[in-house]
Amino acid sequence: MFKYYNMNQLVLPLDLEVKLQENDIAFHIHHLVESIPHEAFEPFLRNTGCPAYHPRMMLKIILCAYSQSVFSGRKIEALLKDSIRMMWLAQGYEPSYRTINRFRVQPEVKELIRQCFVQFRCQLVQEKLIDQEAIFIDGTKIEANANKFTFVWKKSIEKYHHSLIEKSNQLYSELLEKEIIPEIERESEDELLIEELAQMVQKVDDVITEYDQKIEASSDASERKALRSKRKYPKKAYKQLIDFIIRKQKYQKDFEIFGERNSYSKTDSDATFMRMKDDYMKNGQLKAGYNVQIATEGQYALAYGIYSNPTDSRTLIPFLDEIEKHFFNLPKHIVADAGYGSEQNYDEILSKRRREALITYNMYLKEQKKKYKQNKFNPDNWQYDKESDTYTCPNQQRLVFKYVSVRTDKTGFKREFKIYECEDCSGCPLRSSCTKAKEGNNRKLMVNEKWKKQKEYVRAKLSEEKTSSIYRQRKIDVEPVFGFLKANLRFTRFSVRGKSKVENEIGIALMAVNLRKYTAQV
Repeated sequence: MFKYYNMNQLVLPLDLEVKLQENDIAFHIHHLVESIPHEAFEPFLRNTGCPAYHPRMMLKIILCAYSQSVFSGRKIEALLKDSIRMMWLAQGYEPSYRTINRFRVQPEVKELIRQCFVQFRCQLVQEKLIDQEAIFIDGTKIEANANKFTFVWKKSIEKYHHSLIEKSNQLYSELLEKEIIPEIERESEDELLIEELAQMVQKVDDVITEYDQKIEASSDASERKALRSKRKYPKKAYKQLIDFIIRKQKYQKDFEIFGERNSYSKTDSDATFMRMKDDYMKNGQLKAGYNVQIATEGQYALAYGIYSNPTDSRTLIPFLDEIEKHFFNLPKHIVADAGYGSEQNYDEILSKRRREALITYNMYLKEQKKKYKQNKFNPDNWQYDKESDTYTCPNQQRLVFKYVSVRTDKTGFKREFKIYECEDCSGCPLRSSCTKAKEGNNRKLMVNEKWKKQKEYVRAKLSEEKTSSIYRQRKIDVEPVFGFLKANLRFTRFSVRGKSKVENEIGIALMAVNLRKYTAQV
């Protein structure tokens, strides 16, 4: 016996809401988007043309699709015809894939996504799912939607540009020597500017035109042949100058795109070539990507940022600025791994922001080992006399203070080192193990007192019971978010190009991760 089944009988349509389960993710998406203030949608209002789909509805269906690991515009369009939760969220509307794709990359959508994160965090605080005591920061690299072999390297462009400068200067000297063009006023003796090259092109063109007129006016074959022979070099120089101008314009544009980066992709100029963990080519090939930074608590992503710099330590300060400006005030504890441990970052958090930095540094684990502490050639283990400001080496020789050295890194941050030098290293039996300095030179020691104090602070904080327990939560708080994003949601590559569009997409993907976890938890 079977249950009654008849395809020819009319069935009255019911409200799709009754078809959804009680705790369906569609309800959480609906409540979250409805909590966004009305003012955030005002930039989408248009007074002319056909009425647009409501941005609340568009945001709901995109969030829902991403939560189901559907990122293609065409597949989202197909879901609107197949999925009950998508039909309910869209309330019968079926926007095309073009409309969906245009909407999710609009600059105005960034504010809607930001409001989603703000409202979602308020909801977590109200339900006491997070305690606002600390944030856990980490980064991951996600592949850009760019061709793998369209790289442009800064060092190569610098090399070609330097060669172009030499060739253009040489050509200018030859044209002057052969009296083809007069001397022009130059802003710099080292390099010819585009405007100066354009002047040279005009003057050489005038010379070629003069030769053309003489050839046309002459009826003597031998004279015409001689004039054509003289015209060859100016014509060759003219072509070279045109080529120099085109190349120089290209190189200048390349340098503008590079900024402080070392590479970019031709198909997505905002993407930088980085080393990815998922090396499917198995050859260490760099791939175009973005450095995604997130701040989490309770395994929920509360803030995010997109950076073209592959180094985590140099993204921390701009990311903290982004959090305070657009998301929420920083809590008491800022937790991150050793990749963020630097003098500049400690100084920023401790001195400027007045927060506690629970961030290790590269040598933290090595310094805890017995072998490191018992190494007599390690300067950290040398005896220091505060009164005389001297160190004592393993051969009982004193290293006295000589001078202060200030070094400035690429970001403009200054570090101060005290330089100590041994009084006499000659004849030392331990010299080969102690120093690599040439024979006749004494052992020198560089000491960064500020960095030493910062390391002592970190070691003290991580030895306290409360702060060490907070730091230990880092691995089980921020890492699962990336695992969920890449493994469960299968979001391993962006589907849009350009930093602004990528920011929108990663925000939607991270909010989809949040909503899936929240739905499973409540």
